[in-house]
Amino acid sequence: MDFWKSLTSQIPRGLDYAALNQRFAWDLPSSYNMGVDVCDRHAGDKGRLAIIYDRGDAGTEKWSFSELKRASDRFANALRGLGVERGDRVAVLLSQSPQVAVSHIATYKLGAVAVPLFALFGEDALRYRLADSAAKVLVTDVEHFDVASGLCEELTDLRHIVLADGERPGAHALDELVRQASSRFEPVATQPEDPAIIIYTSGTTGSPKGALHGHGILLGHLPGVSLPHDLAPRKGDLFWTPADWAWIGGLFDVLFPALHWGLPVVAHRMTRFDPERAFGIMERWGVRNAFLPPTALKMLRAISRPRERWELELETLACGGEPLGEETFNWAKEGLGIHINEFYGQTECNLVLSNCSVIMPAKPGSMGRPVPGHRVAVVDGDGRELPAGEVGEVAVLRPDPVMMLGYWNNEEATEKKFVGDWLMTGDLASVNEEGFFHFVGRDDDIISSAGYRIGPAEIEETLVKHRDVQMAAAVGKPDETRGEIVKAFVILHEGRSESEDLATELQNLVKSRLGTHEYPREVEFVRELPMTPSGKIQRKVLRQQEASKAAKR
Repeated sequence: MDFWKSLTSQIPRGLDYAALNQRFAWDLPSSYNMGVDVCDRHAGDKGRLAIIYDRGDAGTEKWSFSELKRASDRFANALRGLGVERGDRVAVLLSQSPQVAVSHIATYKLGAVAVPLFALFGEDALRYRLADSAAKVLVTDVEHFDVASGLCEELTDLRHIVLADGERPGAHALDELVRQASSRFEPVATQPEDPAIIIYTSGTTGSPKGALHGHGILLGHLPGVSLPHDLAPRKGDLFWTPADWAWIGGLFDVLFPALHWGLPVVAHRMTRFDPERAFGIMERWGVRNAFLPPTALKMLRAISRPRERWELELETLACGGEPLGEETFNWAKEGLGIHINEFYGQTECNLVLSNCSVIMPAKPGSMGRPVPGHRVAVVDGDGRELPAGEVGEVAVLRPDPVMMLGYWNNEEATEKKFVGDWLMTGDLASVNEEGFFHFVGRDDDIISSAGYRIGPAEIEETLVKHRDVQMAAAVGKPDETRGEIVKAFVILHEGRSESEDLATELQNLVKSRLGTHEYPREVEFVRELPMTPSGKIQRKVLRQQEASKAAKR
């Protein structure tokens, strides 16, 4: 990817979108190992900072690239000693920490396949993923040991538990394995298409599916990370995200791209997002580049006068995973002095659309334009491209370096994901004459009411524009006459009171902003909304609740 590096360093701001597209071409190497790329290339500079591990009251650890290389080489040897061979799966069940990076890098160097697991998963979720991937080793912590040891007895493929933060009978201590192993390790020669990681989808429809990606996924991500950070990398950049490093957003939108560029990343375990702590972390370490999901941004928006309370060095703010909306976009511009650059992707094919305020106008409410190197379109069910303004499904043309190799052990699901050479995302959108994509909703989130197909995103965004509303979700509720009506679930800001008058006010707000066919005929005030582990609203759960109530009536 020398082309991309030279392009962004030589003319980062004298470039427009059309020129960037015209000049861009993939130049993937024939031999490429992701673990070597994000670590060994920078290890010659002994003091080069890689990870700042903010442990709160427990202090701070700073890891250099040299220390990452030494630890990952030793752990790769240790894994080999535990019987891990090329192609075997190594599961990583840890929160943000240097040990996550060490485990992944060692696995890649060994030619094995990493299986990141979310630290808040319950036993059933862990069992399914460990069994489906047939993981041979699980790297975890003392907190998860009891569950892990029970699963190790149950799952015949799972042979070893490695603890990153302590010792327990029947488990290996990571520190001890690293200390005893040789520091001499020759990384396995791999190609961009060789399997490297299985990332399980959130499982909002059916059982979770493991998206298998090759080593080249990182190279494919670089343009899509560079754009929303206004053509990163730049000297002095420092990245942080509250997104867990078990998800594609935490790993490939932040951690590995930053390490590829030789830039440091802040790690911090945040079991529940705390907006005040988030501002504190960004101030303490001088974070310049942050990736924040829309839910986190809406919570930050509730904090008054942030620039008066914290001295922030934030320069770029990237956002993805759910529609952001104009209200939060404007808040960041006025309250933080930053243009949020929204981007779009999914676990199976990530970061293919993006905004970039330095080369094209920032468009609130838009997912952006296709990132150079990716062919993205809005198509119908037969894979035919639709004209500007028409709603269809977002699709990505293969081959593409960020596209999954396929679903792990699930050829049928892989085939269903494609129409011809188009990977179908399941997300509905339209594209305007300028080429900007606008999200409408998931194909299964669409509300069908009295012949109208209504997307929830714009209803939700309209509701959060009200001064009392912090967050909202809109779903279809079964209705005998209309098929479905729009029902809104609303979380109010702290100190605001629920009332029938407020519900009417919100209904009228949507009527006036979007039209009478889209307004929520029912409004329910709630304290929380069902969320996926990656921070997306589970509208499916709300729909199922309403369907169950209707069936009982």
